[in-house]
Amino acid sequence: MNSKLPDDAIIYVVDDDDSVRKALTRMLKTEGWNVSAFPSAEDFLAEARSDVSGCVLLDVQMPGQSGLELQELLVTHRIGLPIIFMTAHGDIPMTVKAIKAGAVDFLSKPVDRECLLQLVEEAVILHAQQQGDRAILDAFRKRIDSLTGREREVMGLVVEGLLNKQIAARLEITEFTVKVHRGRAMRKAEVESVAELVAQWERAGLAVPPSS
Repeated sequence: MNSKLPDDAIIYVVDDDDSVRKALTRMLKTEGWNVSAFPSAEDFLAEARSDVSGCVLLDVQMPGQSGLELQELLVTHRIGLPIIFMTAHGDIPMTVKAIKAGAVDFLSKPVDRECLLQLVEEAVILHAQQQGDRAILDAFRKRIDSLTGREREVMGLVVEGLLNKQIAARLEITEFTVKVHRGRAMRKAEVESVAELVAQWERAGLAVPPSS
């Protein structure tokens, strides 16, 4: 297993076929992965963790909730574990639906060992990157939340592309006061340039506050 991968990553195997579930678990553990296996979507939902990196090897057709229904639930609840679907009865519309909803891939059973292991590694790396990005953006949002109301107004107008003189006119304050608020806000936000501010602001999905 790639030494750069997270040590605590978990590969979830969700398949109602005992023989498939055990074979995949054995293969993955041999490769050094942490594995949690479940016979149903319901059992998986009761135990799954989204705070560590990982991915889900998911059978499509199972008693109770199907794999596609489980995928919809994960999307709804914003649980970003990448999914690799496995099926003996796949069709093109089903595959397209799963991929459009964010699945990493759609494999036919019996799955190819090397292909599966490669996909698992790629999925875990993807998830780790996404978690890192979310952590960065969450920290940025908290820093923006720490701004005073006026500082946030000024920053919002900077993001809109207004110059200090224009911001001063919009807020009916002096240009010097704008510079003071802007300087303090940039330090609190821990950004070194307007370009960095705009990029982080947009990635974090922050709204521009209405100016008073």
